[in-house]
Amino acid sequence: MTDAAALLLEIFANDLLPVFAIAGAGFLLARFAGVQVQGVSRLTLHVLAPALVYDVLVSSTLDAAQSSRMALFYLLVATSAAMMARLAAIPLRLDRRTLSAFMLVVVSSNSGNYGLPVTQLAFGREALAFASVYFVCSAIFSYTGGVLLAASGRRTVREAVAGLFRVPAFYGAMAALATMATGATVPTIVMRPISMLSDAALPLMILVLGMQIARATVPERPIVVAAAVIVSLVLTPLAAIGWAHLVGLRGPAFQAGVLQSSMPTAVMTTILALEFDAQPQFVTSVVCIATLLSPLTVTVLIAYLQRG
Repeated sequence: MTDAAALLLEIFANDLLPVFAIAGAGFLLARFAGVQVQGVSRLTLHVLAPALVYDVLVSSTLDAAQSSRMALFYLLVATSAAMMARLAAIPLRLDRRTLSAFMLVVVSSNSGNYGLPVTQLAFGREALAFASVYFVCSAIFSYTGGVLLAASGRRTVREAVAGLFRVPAFYGAMAALATMATGATVPTIVMRPISMLSDAALPLMILVLGMQIARATVPERPIVVAAAVIVSLVLTPLAAIGWAHLVGLRGPAFQAGVLQSSMPTAVMTTILALEFDAQPQFVTSVVCIATLLSPLTVTVLIAYLQRG
């Protein structure tokens, strides 16, 4: 075995295999124990995710400038991903409904259930703080731009913006920023349960990921699914590397930002697709196939980031 192959195998075993082992438990729970993903997902979204974001940000050394830089980076990555998706869709001659679903699955990355655990395993807690900022930005998009894409123009801008206030992680981030800005000391009786919920967040997020994989189906349009997966897993991370240099991300911020951009399609897109009838079978196929193939691309990217 060559040194490069040994390095990639080590990275996979240390940083990705633990995630897929827990996801495998989630798969078994959904497939054989009848556990419903909706309830577990809501618990994660409404309780654990905001606690995680608050705990990580409050205990980090991030300042407003660093957070703003990461938010700008996310905006640039998402915009370029949408543009690449639109260009890739031209030769596919997609109808309007399929085009909206195609752009939705490309722009929305799984920076929560998948991205946060992998970032912590690969680069530690300092990088996790930057990854959390990216995750909050991505979650906000899911309830605004994601809703608009899934609804194909049937929702007003006001309704989409109102969706921002349905993102629990947004409140966790705002509370953390207020705590950091005022320099307030959070009482132990408050911080301890938040930290306990934060510790439970990442494992449960991975379980949700595995439970979602259990819903995989054979894609009806494999070429369109393949195009979406390639843009998500290959082209978007390559563009993100350029944006990260341009924005001025360094060290853990660079590692966290680029790694988050390489995540497969977010599980949340399947919920939006079902809600607005935006090709739910196609969306679910992209989520599952991109997730299952992602170790191939993410392992190589982590190797690059560790050497950078």
